[in-house]
Amino acid sequence: MTAPSDARPRGTRLPRLARRRQLLAAAQEVFVAQGYHQAAMDEIAERAGVSKPVLYQHFPGKLELYLALLEQHSEALVEKQRDALESTTDNRERVQASFQAFFDFVAGDGEAFRLVFESDLRNLPAVREKLEQTLHRCAALIGEVIRQDTSISEDEAHILSIGLVGMAETSARYWLSLAGSIPKEAAEQLVARLAWRGLAGWDLTREGGSSES
Repeated sequence: MTAPSDARPRGTRLPRLARRRQLLAAAQEVFVAQGYHQAAMDEIAERAGVSKPVLYQHFPGKLELYLALLEQHSEALVEKQRDALESTTDNRERVQASFQAFFDFVAGDGEAFRLVFESDLRNLPAVREKLEQTLHRCAALIGEVIRQDTSISEDEAHILSIGLVGMAETSARYWLSLAGSIPKEAAEQLVARLAWRGLAGWDLTREGGSSES
């Protein structure tokens, strides 16, 4: 059980949406600290400073809490990817920004990425489906840019974008496991340069510099 000093004070009435955000923040803290299977609804309620009945009014169970967190962070990752791609029309810079979005997500406060990519619930159909959907949505954003700025087909662009998303996810997670032996910016540039050298082999309408750089 969480120590009383760590719990939020009880008794404050909040609008439903604000209460939901509070409960999700508390649940994330407990899930990250304890792991999903060891986390208890009692502890989440205590951390949030509410009674268990209040917690159950918003979320009927621990899995629903987890899925709501997964949805929240999945949306955040997709939005990071969208913002990165819309931040410039220079394709070389887009590649860099796209990889940076994944590294930023992995390096972000609260270890949200662990709830998305390193959950011990990945074998559950609902969790697996959401994870796959998230990566495919990121890939769809990237694929659309590739399709627009090259002469390749939509299916070919989608295959390339799936490969790029897989590269970004895997390399960002591996970078984090190195515990700082490679600076974040250097790691981003390494994988972005690898990706750009491949993409620059096509006839890009906004190439962003020589493909030999």
